[in-house]
Amino acid sequence: MKKTLGLLKCLLMLLLFSTAYGQEHRVTGTVTDYFDGAALPGVQVVVKGTTIGTTTDINGNYELTVSEDAVLIFSYLGMVSEEVEVDGRNVINIEMVADIAVLEEVIVVGYGTRLKYELTGSISSVKAEDIAGHTMPSFETALQGRAAGVHISAGSGKLGQQIRTRIRGASSISASNQPLYVIDGILVQSDNLGASFNEPTNPLADLNPADIQSIEVLKDASAAAIYGSRAANGVIIITTKRGQKGLTRFNVTSQYGYSQPSNKIGFLNREQYLDLFKQAYANSAGGPDESFIIWENWTDALDWGLYYWRDIDDPDDITKGPDTNWEDEALRNGGIYQFDISASGGTESTQYYVSLFYADQESILVGNSFDRIGGRINLDQRASDILNFGLNMNLSRSRNFRVANDRAFATPLQMIALPSLQPTHDPYTDELNRRTVYENGLVVREYNNFDTEVFRNFGNIFANLDLLPGFSFRSEAGIDILRQHEWEYRGRLTNDGGPAGWGFDRNVASKIYNWENYFTYDRIFAENYDLNLIAGASLQYAEYDFSSMTARGFPSDEFKKIASAAEITSASSSATGFRYNSFFARANLKFFEKYLATLSARTDGSSRFGKENRYGFFPSASAAWIVTNEDFLADNATLSFLKPRISWGITGNSEIDNFAARGLYTGSNYAGFWGIVSSTLPSEDLKWETTNQTNFGIDFGLFNNRITGEIDYYIKKTKDLLLHVQIPATTGYQDVYRNVGSMENKGWEFALHTVNVDRSFKWNTNFNIAFNRNIVTDLDGQIIQSSIWRVVEGQPLGVFYTKEFAGVCPDTGDALFYLNQTGDETTTSLADAANRIVGDPNPDFWGGLNNTFRYAGFDLGIMIQFVYGNDIYNHGRQWQADGFSWFDNQTVDFYEDHWKEPGDDAYYPQPRFFIGNGYGTSSMLIFDGSYIRLKEVTLGYTIPRRLVQQANFENVRIFIRGYNLLTFTEYPGWDPEVSAPNTADIGTQASNIRQGWDFYSAPQPRTITLGINLGF
Repeated sequence: MKKTLGLLKCLLMLLLFSTAYGQEHRVTGTVTDYFDGAALPGVQVVVKGTTIGTTTDINGNYELTVSEDAVLIFSYLGMVSEEVEVDGRNVINIEMVADIAVLEEVIVVGYGTRLKYELTGSISSVKAEDIAGHTMPSFETALQGRAAGVHISAGSGKLGQQIRTRIRGASSISASNQPLYVIDGILVQSDNLGASFNEPTNPLADLNPADIQSIEVLKDASAAAIYGSRAANGVIIITTKRGQKGLTRFNVTSQYGYSQPSNKIGFLNREQYLDLFKQAYANSAGGPDESFIIWENWTDALDWGLYYWRDIDDPDDITKGPDTNWEDEALRNGGIYQFDISASGGTESTQYYVSLFYADQESILVGNSFDRIGGRINLDQRASDILNFGLNMNLSRSRNFRVANDRAFATPLQMIALPSLQPTHDPYTDELNRRTVYENGLVVREYNNFDTEVFRNFGNIFANLDLLPGFSFRSEAGIDILRQHEWEYRGRLTNDGGPAGWGFDRNVASKIYNWENYFTYDRIFAENYDLNLIAGASLQYAEYDFSSMTARGFPSDEFKKIASAAEITSASSSATGFRYNSFFARANLKFFEKYLATLSARTDGSSRFGKENRYGFFPSASAAWIVTNEDFLADNATLSFLKPRISWGITGNSEIDNFAARGLYTGSNYAGFWGIVSSTLPSEDLKWETTNQTNFGIDFGLFNNRITGEIDYYIKKTKDLLLHVQIPATTGYQDVYRNVGSMENKGWEFALHTVNVDRSFKWNTNFNIAFNRNIVTDLDGQIIQSSIWRVVEGQPLGVFYTKEFAGVCPDTGDALFYLNQTGDETTTSLADAANRIVGDPNPDFWGGLNNTFRYAGFDLGIMIQFVYGNDIYNHGRQWQADGFSWFDNQTVDFYEDHWKEPGDDAYYPQPRFFIGNGYGTSSMLIFDGSYIRLKEVTLGYTIPRRLVQQANFENVRIFIRGYNLLTFTEYPGWDPEVSAPNTADIGTQASNIRQGWDFYSAPQPRTITLGINLGF
């Protein structure tokens, strides 16, 4: 009986299957754009109520087997979705029309999102596709040339170092000029926590660029004032990727490539060195074979100053012997490997995004590399109709194998100072040559190390409660935990480690806690009045712990830990922290889809200020008018969109020492007795540094928005500058914080986006350019001098103030300098010459041009970045092109363009050994740093879907990408993108002032990567 029932069930199932199969048939068709008839690839075609579906190919075609009564849903970004009943048809062609609402970008703003056309402030946005596959250690470099008004500069080609970011110029002298960074609502640690005697580290390198969905740059006060006291330098909001409802989608990207120096300066080979040195000696001594000071002739000077410059087998033949290219020894080709994998998807109630990443990059600078490994989890869960919650979490470990900062003799590029006559290895022992005129950087590379390891965890948990229709409450609790360990060992055979080795060990623990609570109210009144309100409170608490020790006397270079040392030479520990207590509110109003207004206010309380000035109030207001929604422009075929806007607001800067307003004491000891010592003076009246900013802007669109753009003019006035004021040394103190002075930035920003061709061949262009003028308007009569940089009323921040080079006397070859401020007299004495303002490190304008092309599965992106009008102080050239004031090797351009005989029109003076000729700091070392760079080129090919689906892939794309491929500049250094070495020991004020400083700074790497992206 059971067998009979089983047989009947099987027959029934076969009958049902056969009936269903008989009702299914094949549907094909083409999806096109209603406006121009162009095929639409990538349109999703899904059977309604199921997960059965496909996507159109490159020609807009699709094919699907469905039941005769199925309903097909056609969806495509930027188009109105279509639902079509099959009704037994075998061919269904669809024409899709543009959905203006979808085409409007969703922009992330503080505590919410807005459609771009609704914005009344100035915000630049960079999306995931713009930084996809970015292989630099930190995402900031991907912003270069993509966001109008944002000037980004890497200090040099070293890996893992801090990136200098300026939004609409610098607004402070002693406080930080870096923007505030917010990742998924968390105010994260972005400042250097590294040891003070080396390059600043970059905590933002712990975020994987592949996890980023969008980056918004809040530039004007209307956009940024919701962050109040932290927003004077602008705000950068990073939003990471999230899961969407649907099947789990995996995305894998693997890249491998190499890097090489983007430029080499060129230094003298053996023949050129001997020729120029002979000239220099003869010019000083009266002839190459004349005696001079302690030397009998020019070869005697070389014998005295340089070991092993002669050939050991034939020492009398000076044409023979070592010929070392020290620039090639310092710079190398590096490798890069990067792997990213993510999975995303979800149901109606649960969506998730999970990723893992690994990157390993070897620098072009010997001894420098960087690697990072970690993962991310973003989860969204709807618990009920009124409650949803989730979390964002980033875990990472990064290691930076560092080299000495640019000011140290141990930095690899100072090897180029070594004469080409000296060999890398001792010719008698074949050991590394330790008898070079300066320390051999190869010895340092072999026996020294300076490594930094960072473990980072930042994330938050959040809950959103829908209290009433349009009225909700959101709470977010975030934490950013960073543990950084630095250790350095200097070997016994190095100058700074001998004779018995030197060790350093340092630990940093940083913990930042955030708690945000706010209400959101959305309501439409009488159909034409749209109101959005936000009000809430924010708490932030941060604590930092530092400990370090140094030791000397190690058994051998194999024992590098502090425990192996014979003597602990120093040890220290310290702790610090800060707190913020804030209240904020914002109202967005929209009337008749034409008139927009935004009001915001924030009150911040900070532990960094005096008790009478602890709280600051930061309001803003803005308005906009969508002119094209007026009846008189409703039928305009040319002007698609026009929105003038205006904004005003006040933002603050509180990025100073944590206890700047207080008088501090520190424990001390003397001859074994403990004591307490006053370390800083109190400044009880210290208050917020505030920036008052007004912005006038126009957003426009032409020809059905095929041409869109933004134009902004802004005026930023900063007052009550938080300034380190020097006080008489007789007080026992060096300086104290005071609110002194004011500064102004004003400028123009232009952004243009065009759809040049939009058929089977597509071509889009994005262009932006920004002009900024910075002026220090008041310093209460003070003049701040930091080396050759000066801050003075009426001039931009950090102008170059030094002796002005007047050229070379064509009759004598003497270097000439202006004797007085008027410039009508010259002198050959550098000491007698007058100091003058001779340059400005601030650029006049900067920007970028990005073109993308797509055709038949191929895509090509070309990114050009440019900077114009900034000057650079090439400090290292004081010895690289000084005509042999000592034995340093000289640049090839000095060799080719120095004065040789009367009548010569040369840039460089006559070389004179030992005594010099114009040797020292002057405008001879200051050069135009303008450049145009082919920043990025990407060529990709997406394999047709019909081929990859056979292997169960949704998409397969292979690509080749190049960074820093070409640079056009007249700057004679390694790279015009430079601002080094702003190490922590010179302080924030000096770091702000000393811009455009090149001291043996490594060039940017030229990188080529080959990669593949898989989706399944």
